[in-house]
Amino acid sequence: MAEAVADAKKKKISAWRALGLALSNRKTGFMVLFGFASGLPFALFLGTLFAWLTEAEVDLETMGVFSLIGLAYAFQFLWSPMIDKVNIPVLRRLGRRKQWIVPAQVLLGTILVTMALLEPKTQLGWFSLLAGIGAFASATQDIAINAWRIDVADEEATIDILSTVYQMGYRLSSLVGGAFGLIIAARIGWPETYMMMGAILLAVGFVGLWAPNAAEEAEDVASESELQVRALRKAGELSPAVRGRALALVGLLWAVAIGAVLAFMIMSMTYAPEDRPNPTEFTLTYGPWIIVATIILPALIAGWLASQKRQGRHLLTEDEDPAAGGAYAMDHLYRALVLPLVEFVGRMGWSLVLILAVVLTYRICDAIWGTFAYPFYLGELEYTNDDVAFASKFFGVGAIILGLALGGFMLTTIGRMATLLIGGVLAALTNLLYADMAVGGANMQAFSDAIGFTYMIMQIPEIGDAELAKLTITIGFENLAIGIAGAAYIAWLSSIVSKQFSAVQYALLSSLTLLVGTLGRGALGEMIENQGYYDVFILTTWIGLAAAVLVCFEWYRESRGKAAAGIVAPEVGERFPAE
Repeated sequence: MAEAVADAKKKKISAWRALGLALSNRKTGFMVLFGFASGLPFALFLGTLFAWLTEAEVDLETMGVFSLIGLAYAFQFLWSPMIDKVNIPVLRRLGRRKQWIVPAQVLLGTILVTMALLEPKTQLGWFSLLAGIGAFASATQDIAINAWRIDVADEEATIDILSTVYQMGYRLSSLVGGAFGLIIAARIGWPETYMMMGAILLAVGFVGLWAPNAAEEAEDVASESELQVRALRKAGELSPAVRGRALALVGLLWAVAIGAVLAFMIMSMTYAPEDRPNPTEFTLTYGPWIIVATIILPALIAGWLASQKRQGRHLLTEDEDPAAGGAYAMDHLYRALVLPLVEFVGRMGWSLVLILAVVLTYRICDAIWGTFAYPFYLGELEYTNDDVAFASKFFGVGAIILGLALGGFMLTTIGRMATLLIGGVLAALTNLLYADMAVGGANMQAFSDAIGFTYMIMQIPEIGDAELAKLTITIGFENLAIGIAGAAYIAWLSSIVSKQFSAVQYALLSSLTLLVGTLGRGALGEMIENQGYYDVFILTTWIGLAAAVLVCFEWYRESRGKAAAGIVAPEVGERFPAE
């Protein structure tokens, strides 16, 4: 008994020490900064900007380029291979990821400052073009920052802590660029507000020059790419003919997907306002097929390639010259488009089915619910805009940040998979709170009254009342659970990708949320129309609990894999390699 208590104390001390080391590491500080820089443009281009345009009396229907803004974030994985494997001349000295992060931040800051000097209504063309370019620069920055987080993680600055503080910075920036941006603009004006936000991003870009690179980072991307291409021509690798056929098929699928996106962009920029395609309909109609073409089918092809290699079929019997047969350029394309999936599928095997099941279900409620949140608050429950702004933007963001902090602590003390499971269960059960709200919210009201939360909210001038307290505490519990689940999910997703292909693999996996959202929203909207919100919240509860069951299987799979590999479980707070 005494030994058990001593072991528990030792583990607790170790967890606290690991947490302290992680939080004091300079990588963690830069991760907060990069998270803030990642979220700020998203808030400014997809939220606050439309408030400025509305105030300037701009007809949003005339701005076709603005439909590209959300598209850039939705399909950012399409150019992730370039960020993973291409060098920028001169800037390559900054490091593999920083050569993309720093110039993207400087470009974004410059764009925001330039927009502040323009008048939206009379200079709409330039204004819209800058916003569109800024969205693509922001999405590019996101790809590189996610890859940087995975690359620099180590036993001290763990992937768990880095993922948590990244989300904290991101959520904080959404508050600064969103709610605080509106407040500041009401006092100093929109141009001054965007000038200030642009200066912040320029400062982040300057400070980012000193961000550390991965310890094991190659001298540059070109040398690493050259080594990977040469390895493809070694004995025991797949023959060039087989790789060429696979590349042709994957390349065709990617070309069709990119062509569809480019066609949409061209139509949005050149067609008359009444003829421009609807971005929501485009994402809903073509989004799933684009993901099938760029992720699902290439993954099946990669699985076939990996199986051929395991079975010893179509392999080189001796080393060949990398440039033999003029296939040098084709090998580079294969390395960029196909090899990341071949590595991932080959490493995971049939476990990939379980991993994709977790990816597709774990955040399904968040991915779909966002579209219907405001109709539920404003239409179904009949709250005012001020009520919803307070509950979701101010109190809700604070609850998410608190949940992230709690999630980060749990990751350090009880481990990644335990936190992933607990977060998933809590996020699922919070749907029952909304189910109660859908039928009047008597239980939430009673709970709020019992703990004194209603009294506290009633002290808020003008809007404070018992109804607001009921909504606020419901959103607060949901966002607290989302924070815990989000911290664990991003850490888990980051841990299963390879550092060699982190940008592509992470972008592809995270983009599957788009597939769930686009497919699920239509069905969920129809269910709301036919059966009401209560039944929907019961359904999403069961989906969330099913995801938690899948997490249990994934936890068992990981534990078994480590045991089979002879890996001794580390102290809580340490990290298994991501590769």
